[in-house]
Amino acid sequence: MPRERVASFDVEFVSVLGPDGSVDEALVPDASDDELREWYRTMRLSRRLDERAIALQRRGEIGSYAPATGQEAIQVGASAATRADDWFVPSFREQTAALALGGDPTAQFLYAMGREEGAEVPPDANALPPAVPVGSQTLHAVGVAWAERLRDRDRATVAYFGDGASSEGDVAEALNVAGVFDVGVVFVCQNNQYAISTPRRLQSRAQTLAQKAIGAGIDCVQVDGNDVLGSHVVVREALDRAREGHPTLVEALTYRRAMHTTSDDPSVYRSPEEEAEWARRDPISRFETYLRERGILDDETVQAIEADVEETIAAAVERAKAAPPPDPTDVFEHVYATVPPVLRAQAEAFREGRR
Repeated sequence: MPRERVASFDVEFVSVLGPDGSVDEALVPDASDDELREWYRTMRLSRRLDERAIALQRRGEIGSYAPATGQEAIQVGASAATRADDWFVPSFREQTAALALGGDPTAQFLYAMGREEGAEVPPDANALPPAVPVGSQTLHAVGVAWAERLRDRDRATVAYFGDGASSEGDVAEALNVAGVFDVGVVFVCQNNQYAISTPRRLQSRAQTLAQKAIGAGIDCVQVDGNDVLGSHVVVREALDRAREGHPTLVEALTYRRAMHTTSDDPSVYRSPEEEAEWARRDPISRFETYLRERGILDDETVQAIEADVEETIAAAVERAKAAPPPDPTDVFEHVYATVPPVLRAQAEAFREGRR
């Protein structure tokens, strides 16, 4: 028998607003000027939140913090494509998406202060709390989406993770189960080029991370993750497929412009030249230029947004600082629905030791 090709694949790349300012007008999303200004405001709000959180951590006022600086476009664009009843399943760097979905920045500061109420999900929100174990949330997302399919609901689930998580077995399993059972998940892989200090080239020899979906039999696409317009278009299309029971892996090419967390020093493993190159592709400045060229933003509007952002973040910091101090015995709670005797005994011993 002669050899024959039994399958072939390709991966599409999408960009609407290029780093050089070029625009594919045929793909520009149908969003109002007010919506576009709100996307811009959310991106600026997230950037300022990161700046304040890093400053607070350096002063010892909060614990470790994972900035989303540089990754605002994919999170805002994706969030703007979701419906109110869709599910949001984050990792630990999705504060931008949380803000875009209406979250209070106070919660981000509380969480960084070690207060679990900062991760509390409002009862009317379809969301899961931040997941620190790398990649584990993708399995949770598949479970949520599968449950919605069994209930015959057309709700979609958006699961965020990074390029480092794409090397985890949890993600491979999640992709596989999503494909087998046709669940409505959009996997958003934010390829920010580093798994802490490990560069993308040492994580995988695959030409793209998007193609990891092919082995699971699900759709995949790659997008310029620093382009909020392209990110919105791609995730919106993926959500439409998800509602029909077809999962998608979206690989968003972006860059973590700050440290992995405030415990990290990226200057050890990244060159100034590399950082300068990605600074020229910054998602906020790129989007601002686009909005100014179309008369959607001007100096006065930008100044008003900056003042509003500053006031919002300052108020959030004050509310977080005014919150009651955390109870250390909370570490024994919220692990089991019913606390087992051995854990309860440890909690009592801990309390006795503090008296």
